[in-house]
This record gives sequence, structure tokens and C-alpha cells, in this order.
Amino acid sequence: MADNSSELHLPFQPSPAGGAGLDQAPRLAPAPTRTEIFTVEKTLPSARLDAYLRDRFPGVSRGAIQRLIEEGEIRVNGQKVKPTHAPHAGESVQVHWPEPRPDRAQPEEIELNLLYEDAALLVLNKPAGLVVHPSSGHEKHTLVNALLHYCHGQLSGIGGVARPGIVHRLDKETSGCMVIAKNDDTHIALSAQFAARRVEKIYQAIVCGELERDAGEIRVAIGRHPSHRKRMAVNIELGRQARTSYQVLRRLRGATLVRVLLHTGRTHQIRVHFQFLGFPLVGDRVYGSRHNLRLTELTGYSPRRQMLHARQLSFNHPRTGARMTFEAPLPEDFNDALAALAQDP
Repeated sequence: MADNSSELHLPFQPSPAGGAGLDQAPRLAPAPTRTEIFTVEKTLPSARLDAYLRDRFPGVSRGAIQRLIEEGEIRVNGQKVKPTHAPHAGESVQVHWPEPRPDRAQPEEIELNLLYEDAALLVLNKPAGLVVHPSSGHEKHTLVNALLHYCHGQLSGIGGVARPGIVHRLDKETSGCMVIAKNDDTHIALSAQFAARRVEKIYQAIVCGELERDAGEIRVAIGRHPSHRKRMAVNIELGRQARTSYQVLRRLRGATLVRVLLHTGRTHQIRVHFQFLGFPLVGDRVYGSRHNLRLTELTGYSPRRQMLHARQLSFNHPRTGARMTFEAPLPEDFNDALAALAQDP
């Protein structure tokens, strides 16, 4: 299979505050205190402080960083600045992480499928249909509500009151492995590993159509869709670098089962990249409605959600440094899809 592979490259332009402008690799060790001080080593005239810090602390939302800057919890050379401040070489940046505010989300007794747990973190198998954190239209019945109940509120607060413990996310209709931080030191350390691409994320997906190549790599930039703001799209000029590798696992009837390795973590990356190839995910009505209609006409099969599962997650434990790998079994509806699309013997 290795000889029958392809690699697709298109040029991209990193966002103004892309990782190339960071003064040093994200820190992997937990913060000794709740205040961090570091020096900007490279002038970034076209960047903003909030975007620059978002890349340095990927586990913290840009909105939360903007709020901390406006409240004076983040200062440059000891002075309050605006989120639009451009970082300059030699400037001293002080970040004070305030104590978590009371959670707005309320605990709810929702069953969790735990794969691992210790004092610092837990790893779970998220079911499809479960929203990760509260947002407009999804104020209740989210993973955060379940975590607040299970952990009795003992979760990291860096992500803000709406996202306690949340280091990374999966789409509502994507199932599989997620790691949750129980405290801020763990959150910072895990976020640094995600930013430094030391976390390995392996997915399994079923895509519409029959991929010609047995393996391949997609390197095209992804950005916000120009007219549909809730969607993402390939954006060569303004998008951020995105890289996805895939390998065919099984050829199905009008579809293909693939193993997918994410080298970057852009929003909807797998869905957008396979749409770009012309093989959108089975069940993805946002990025592949026409292809899915044709698949249903061909096979009579129509899934309720996109067939995407976060199968495996690997990272270094923030306290021990040990490499840990977790695997979430395929859910029932994914196996049902494989059976429905299986080629005739």
C-alpha cells in the first residue's frame, strides 16, 4: 500500500500571529505559580497581543485573553495595554491567572464513559450528539455539565467559566477520545503539548466515494468561510496551515474507511480537507450534502451524523512525563455504517 500514495500541497499564509512568531516553544512543565513572566524575543509588528497569547496558550480562548488584558491581569512592561498592542522584542509580558470564577454552567448527572482517571486528568470516550461546552442554543446537557457533576467542580479554570477542564474539543456529532484537565497546571501543560504538536490524534472516518490512492497527505490552509461564518473552508490566502495524513483501511460500497492522523488542529479540519479532495464524510450534511444524497440513492443507507470517531489519543502525562496512549472502541452506529456499506462477498 505504501507505493500507492499521494501528497497534496497548496501554498498557505499563516495567520498574523502564527506559531512562527513565538519567542520560544510552549512550556511543557506546570506553572509553579499563577503568575507567568516572559520576554518577547521577536518583534511582531503585524500581530496583536491577544492573538499572540492565544497561540502561546492554546487552551485559553481568545475572548478570555482579551478580558484578562482589559482587566489588567495581563500587562506589558508593567503597564496596561490594549488587546491590539503589537508585541515588540524585549518587552516583558506578565500574565496573572486569577482564581476561577463561579461556574455559570450547572452540574448535571450525565453518564460518562471513562477510559482513565487520576488526580490530574481524566480521559473519556465522548458519545456522538453530546455538545462539549455550553454556548448559545446549548446551555444545558453538555459535557461540561456532566464534568461539573462528576468532578464536583474540581476542574481547571483557565478555559473560563463556560469551559472548565476543556483543553481541546470535538464536534457535537464526533465521538471518541478526549482528555480533561482537573487543575490549571495540568491544563497549561497539556495545552503546551497540543501547541507543540506532541499530542497524537488518530481518527477513523468513512468518506463518500472510493479513494483511488491507498494513502495520502493533504496540506491546504483552512480559514473561516467567507459567507457562512459558522463553516470553515480551504482559504489559501488567509487561512492557517493545516496538514492531514490518511490511509485506507477498507474499501466499501460507494465509500471508504480511512485512518486519519491530524498534524494540526484546525476547526473542522478533517471534514474540510476531505470535502476539498471531493470525498466528504459520510453523514456530513454541512460539507457533503450532495455526495451523501448520491450515496443514499446507491446504497439505501443514510446515517444520522457524520461518521468520524477520535479513535486514539497519545500524550505525555503532565506530572510523570510518561507517554500514555488511549483508544476508544468504535461506537455502535459506526459499526452499523460499516455493515450497511460492506461490499458484497
